[in-house]
Parts: sequence; structure tokens; C-alpha cells
Amino acid sequence: MEQDLQGKIGRFTLPEIFQLIANGRKTGTLGIQKDDDIVMVYFKKGKIVYGYGPRQTLHLGQLLREKGKISSEQLSEAVGAQAETSSSKRLGQILIEKAFINRTDLETVVRRQVEELIYSLLNWESGSFKFYENQYPTDEEITVDISVENAILEGMRRMDEMNRIKEIIPDLNSILIMSPASPERRTDISLQSDEWNLLAMVNGRRTIAEIADLAKVPRIEAVRKLGALKLAGLVRVIGKPEPEGDRLAAMVDKVAGLLEEYLTRKTKTTAPERTVTQNIRDFGVPANKETDEI
Repeated sequence: MEQDLQGKIGRFTLPEIFQLIANGRKTGTLGIQKDDDIVMVYFKKGKIVYGYGPRQTLHLGQLLREKGKISSEQLSEAVGAQAETSSSKRLGQILIEKAFINRTDLETVVRRQVEELIYSLLNWESGSFKFYENQYPTDEEITVDISVENAILEGMRRMDEMNRIKEIIPDLNSILIMSPASPERRTDISLQSDEWNLLAMVNGRRTIAEIADLAKVPRIEAVRKLGALKLAGLVRVIGKPEPEGDRLAAMVDKVAGLLEEYLTRKTKTTAPERTVTQNIRDFGVPANKETDEI
């Protein structure tokens, strides 16, 4: 992957772009823009380590206050101190310096903030993107470690729009097969029990509809979860089953070919080789005649 990974959302979905970066274990920043909204997502060796956007719905101070980690007065004091400083010091760092929170509190909330940002991005159906390899716009002291697969899976668990799910899985008669992945990435994935059960039924022969019918969850929920597994790159579509008539004709042709091969081999092994003398006698020539007399 080069620095020119860029394009329009629609031609590629954001989960597909995230997967490209994760599969290549790339480091850098993915810039995403939709109208006036710009979001930056930082990656390190294919994992999400940070993200921010000017219009984030969950702000750091708000999350800390909701969790009861700081009071409104402490938040106001920290925001005021941030406005007075000439440096671009982060609010979280100021809160730590004032002993309002500790580093663990900050790491927990930053992770939640980044996760919520990523989940909201998965609903973007338009916009543009560009990946800046080995570049970070800011030097963040507090970073996280989020696998792309887990982010996509959780984002899909929250998705209620059936139209979006139909875009991911347009044909329930498609056959699914498990995708190869490195052992390291497999161990990072957190699946729910029903997602593991669905994954176990993917064998390269069953269709999405067949798996959904066998599932222990409602059919629509099974389809949603299979769509999440597909978006996360754990399974992929390999085609549709052959029509019954074509399948039967193929089986007949195969059996006929095997039978013909068997009969050919049997004829060769059971028929005795004819000697030159036997061939001569077939023409009515005595066997004791010399060759030049024939």
C-alpha cells in the first residue's frame, strides 16, 4: 500500500478501507471527510491507536463527568486553564496535572471516545478518504489498542438499518467460506457465543440462508451477524450453489466418465495379448510358413 491510498466512500466502504490498512499492518493516519466533517484515525501496525474529529459527539470532559470521575467545577477549572495556556496541551493532561484524575481513568475514557468515533464512522456512506503512511498530525501521549475486526463487529452490532445490511449481504443464496488470517490477528478478535456458532457453520457449502435457518438466533439477527463477520473480513462470499438441473447433469457426466475409464482399464487388464502366430492364423496362413512365403 502506498501513500496514494485515497478515493471516494461508496466505491469502497470504510470497513473495507480499514481492512486494507489492517491486512497490510500499516502505520499512519487515515483522513476521512464528509461535507464539513473531518475525522483523523491513527493506525500503528494495522491497529487503531487514536482518533479525533472536531464534531465528536462524546467529548473527553463529558465522558469523565458522566462516569463520576470529575465534577462540573473541576471540568470548568481545567477548561479555563487550557484556554490560558499558550501550548496546545490536552485537556486530559491538565486534569492529570491537577490530580483530578489518574492516567488509568484517562486511558479508559480515551478508549471509549475513540471507539464511539469509529462506530459512528461505519454509518458514513459518502465522503472521501486519504491514507498518510507513517505520518501523525499530532503526537498523542495517551493512545489505545483497538483491532479493526472488533471495531467493525461492535459497530455492526449497533446497526439497525436493514438497507445497510442488505448492501453488505445482497443475496442470501450466496455461499460463505472462512477467510485466512494470521494467528496474531485471530487472537485479537472478540466474538460473542452466537457469532462463534455462526462461524462454525461456515463450511464453503452452506448458503447464508441455510446458515441463518440453522442458527439459534432469529433469522434477521443471524443475517446481521453474518454481515458483521463479512465486513470484519472473517468470512467471504465465494459464489452461489449450482442450479439443481446443472448439478445433476454434472454428476451424470462425472459418473459416465468414471464408468468409461473403469471399463477401459478393465478391458486392458483382462484381454490377453494376441501373438503374431494368432494374427497370421486369422488370415488363413499356416503358422509354419516362412515370412517371405506369405
